[in-house]
Amino acid sequence: MRRSARAVRPSKPAVAVVAPGFDPDAAATGDGLFGLDTQPQHARLVVIPVPFDATTSYRPGTARGPGHVLEASKQVDLEDIQFGPVWKAGIAMLPVPKDIAALSRRARAAAEPVIKAGGAAPGNRAHAKAIAAVNAASERVHGHVAREAERILDRGAIPAVLGGDHASPFGLIAELSLRHPGMGILQVDAHADLRESYEGFAWSHASIFHNVMTRLPGVARLVQVGIRDVGAREVDFAARSEGRVKTFYDQRLRDRQFAGATWTKVCKEIIAALPREVYVSFDIDGLTSEHCPHTGTPVPGGVTFPEVCHLLELLASSGRRVIGFDLCEVAPGAAGDEWNGCVGARVLYKLMGCALRSRGAA
Repeated sequence: MRRSARAVRPSKPAVAVVAPGFDPDAAATGDGLFGLDTQPQHARLVVIPVPFDATTSYRPGTARGPGHVLEASKQVDLEDIQFGPVWKAGIAMLPVPKDIAALSRRARAAAEPVIKAGGAAPGNRAHAKAIAAVNAASERVHGHVAREAERILDRGAIPAVLGGDHASPFGLIAELSLRHPGMGILQVDAHADLRESYEGFAWSHASIFHNVMTRLPGVARLVQVGIRDVGAREVDFAARSEGRVKTFYDQRLRDRQFAGATWTKVCKEIIAALPREVYVSFDIDGLTSEHCPHTGTPVPGGVTFPEVCHLLELLASSGRRVIGFDLCEVAPGAAGDEWNGCVGARVLYKLMGCALRSRGAA
């Protein structure tokens, strides 16, 4: 994957093509995202599915998230109260890549002994070999995502990632940071994800934003919302960032609301901390746990679905431009349990609406 700045050829806005006679109020009949038939090459917003979760430390399963959300999306009604008929702008998802899913299974099998041991044991050659294999697999995923993002961006469409674990979008963020130096990230999450590494894995799901903030100089600011599980070194990293990392801890937000602050006031302060061009990174565990009971690392507390919807609507109308986004860590429950996918699909539609509205397309 490219890691240095490069010349970027100008892109032209994508033109959406919607099947004639499509009835958004009828039962979904298409095989695509939200039951639509829009082809990725004609869509104004394209989702890159990343079925990868090698390092999820508490419980695996998020690799199945893209397929789970795809199926659940066909039950989503398409006239959004906040953002209107988002589908009309042209939205699509690339096919779920079988090679990345297979790579995830192999990498997960390699990682399991290290995870069960609580991290790599010093001098353990088997652990060192496993970590090297998992790190290499993760870098392959980043390269895949960056290449897909490059193609989407070169034709003027908006890129998004549907993970997979939260390390999945690094390649997309890297590509955007080359094209939009000075960009900011709005992270909705239960965890800070600022660990230098976790259990020995350099590309751990717990390290995504440490990697972003130390490897991608084009990212000017990270604004975190909903954080409620955090390590001491993560707190220190944010404190020493000279303002590049701004964390709105979940409990502190609640304390302010208990004292009388409105959620609108809080949201406006969050948005004010962001630069003009914004990438939204949404870990589903940022929501209250009843919305994501089977995610990899659920945590009590968090923001509610209506609170997230309000934040995204205010962001879209703030004059800021959403240049891309991700939704990660959605994991299916037992067979027949569609709840996690249903919530994930609706969060995805809201993120799409926010991005398109911010660009004048919804």
